[in-house]
Amino acid sequence: MSYELKVDDKETTDRAAGLSQGLLGTAADRPEGVLKVTGRATYAAEDMPEGTAFGVLVRAPAMGRVELGNAPAVEKLPGVLAVIHDKRMLRNPAQGMAGEAPVQGVAEADYVGQPIALVVAGSFEQARHAAEVMEVRCLGEIRPVSPGAVEPEVPEKKQSSMGDLDAAMAAAVHKVDATYSTSAMSSAAMEPHAALAWWEGDKLTVRASLQMLKYNRAELADSVGIPLENVRILSPYVGGGFGSKLGVSPEVVAAAIAAQQLGRPVRVVLNRRQVFETITRRSETEQHIRLAADGEGRLTGVGHDALVSNLPEEPFSEPVTQATPFNYEGAARTIGHRVARIHRPAAGSVRAPGEAVGVTAFEIAMDELAVAAGIDPVELRLRNIPAEVPGTGKPFSSHMLAESLNDGAARFGWADRAAEPRARREGEWWIGSGVASAFRVNMLSEAEARVVLGPEGAIVETDMTDIGTGTYAILGQIAGELLGLPQEKVEVRLGDTAFPPGSGSGGSIGAASTGTAVWLAAQEVRAALAKEMGCEPDDLTLKDGRATCGNISRDIAELISGESLEGHGHVQPGDASSKVKQATFGAHFAEVAVNDVTGEVRVRRMLGSFAAGRILNLKTARSQCHGGMTWGIGMALTEELVHDRRDGHMVNRDLAEYHVAVNADVPPLEVHFLEERDPWTGPMQVKGIGELGICGAAAAILNAIHHASGVRLRDLPATPDKVLAGLEELG
Repeated sequence: MSYELKVDDKETTDRAAGLSQGLLGTAADRPEGVLKVTGRATYAAEDMPEGTAFGVLVRAPAMGRVELGNAPAVEKLPGVLAVIHDKRMLRNPAQGMAGEAPVQGVAEADYVGQPIALVVAGSFEQARHAAEVMEVRCLGEIRPVSPGAVEPEVPEKKQSSMGDLDAAMAAAVHKVDATYSTSAMSSAAMEPHAALAWWEGDKLTVRASLQMLKYNRAELADSVGIPLENVRILSPYVGGGFGSKLGVSPEVVAAAIAAQQLGRPVRVVLNRRQVFETITRRSETEQHIRLAADGEGRLTGVGHDALVSNLPEEPFSEPVTQATPFNYEGAARTIGHRVARIHRPAAGSVRAPGEAVGVTAFEIAMDELAVAAGIDPVELRLRNIPAEVPGTGKPFSSHMLAESLNDGAARFGWADRAAEPRARREGEWWIGSGVASAFRVNMLSEAEARVVLGPEGAIVETDMTDIGTGTYAILGQIAGELLGLPQEKVEVRLGDTAFPPGSGSGGSIGAASTGTAVWLAAQEVRAALAKEMGCEPDDLTLKDGRATCGNISRDIAELISGESLEGHGHVQPGDASSKVKQATFGAHFAEVAVNDVTGEVRVRRMLGSFAAGRILNLKTARSQCHGGMTWGIGMALTEELVHDRRDGHMVNRDLAEYHVAVNADVPPLEVHFLEERDPWTGPMQVKGIGELGICGAAAAILNAIHHASGVRLRDLPATPDKVLAGLEELG
């Protein structure tokens, strides 16, 4: 049996409201937290089987046809077991999506730093030394490495237009016509990419740091050339991903091939520089934004054209304009998308692909429009909230941008803000504040889960991963709520492709997708308990290990007579997305200090107000928003991948030179959630929260810089040299 749901329509009732255990919505601790902080949680590169060999990737110093000059000599070095240059090895990581296979073949180097071989030895030190002395020649011309050096592709499916934007701009009372740029960025997850592979006959098992196991399993089977059923992936703990681990990457396939060839386990761990140079990056963007407004600041036209980059033939391109079709009013709209095919490491999904950079640029443009029109920036946004998706007639499933802006403004003290820039100074520091809206599409993905109820409690099983987002906690809360058990009586097992396939961690889909699968599985168990009690499931109350129906109450363990009950849940997206537009909304507020002498910017306080359906766990949801806002600080002020303009190699390829926001950069962050129930998102009325917190966060800071100092920056990050140049222009 299986409880299945296809989300085609809205729910008429809030099914979670009538439950009794009281777990949903609480700030429950992570059940695996103690294991992590005490070092007992096993990550990909740990707990090595006896006889494990060590592999180190050899990478290309240039582009072109690859020749390994001294491979025979390297193979004779002490401890070296093999030099592997196999056509099955990955040139580029997979994107972690259904039907998008990784690019194989290492006879040719497409970019500087590309993996081309693997050296395997009895110790890591021996393997590293051998990889370092490998002589690699790349024969061929340098290929285009900068977006400006090529004629961009213009994908027809990513262009749209309605109305006459040129006419709207010509007739506008207030307008903005400007170009904004954001830098390439790295996910820089805490745990480096790693894989440990071993074979048992024709069966391959790989422990790896991955996010989307049902897709990763297929990618690995396809790459190695074996049946899907012969592959098992284990990823019980993942130390961050942010999109960089959506698909299998070079170390996973290399470890599998080496273990097959040598007949022993092989471990391949990327060092930090290898992670930067071989794993997908966020594309840099150039965004031309045009806004036309009438005398009251109401938008009559919107134009958003984006230029991004990727390697030739890579299917992914940063969906910069993903939120633009539904963010604000504007009868005339033109959206464009161009892709420059250049030879840098592959671009891919990084936290909130599209909106993270697209909303940021758009919200800076909205601030410029507010200044041009002499309208308060919060008020301007409130005036332009659409009642339905502009030009389509499609309703929103729910829409709480106005509530987010008003709530955030009240909590932040926005009413006390001076209308004009450069109104407040403390010594060398200009003080100001800014606002930005947050938008993020909401999605549902197919997912399955199993719930087993026994005398000692319940077990939840799904191959869903927890990349630091709180999956272990929320799935336990869902099962415990439905089965009337305290959270400590629910064991959650994740990250094993032997379990039912969940949605995976990406696109903020986990809670709504795999969470709903767990809900359905637990509902099947509830139905079996109700049958034992002789009542209908809706009449059954489960709380603290007891089942109650009418005037009959029994202990659940006694009710199942020492046996176990099993439920299987399966959720799929249906027609709901074609009937309504689903999205999450929020508002960011930031106060900054800008040094008039050095151009240094300090974020003094930051507040976010968010609406993302039912919040399952206040603690983990708040943590996700803290993380997104922190990343917004990095995007605004410090994060920038630099590529050499001559050959495209990455200049700042480690955490010493690529500057993520650290503790000293981040003030106390205030996060608030609005009560929201979206009936179109399934029985729990849950939406994604993991990526909303980054969308627009950097824009609030850039807008605050302008309010503080009068300096308007359109090129992110706002490093001191750029701020200082702006201050000098102002005299």
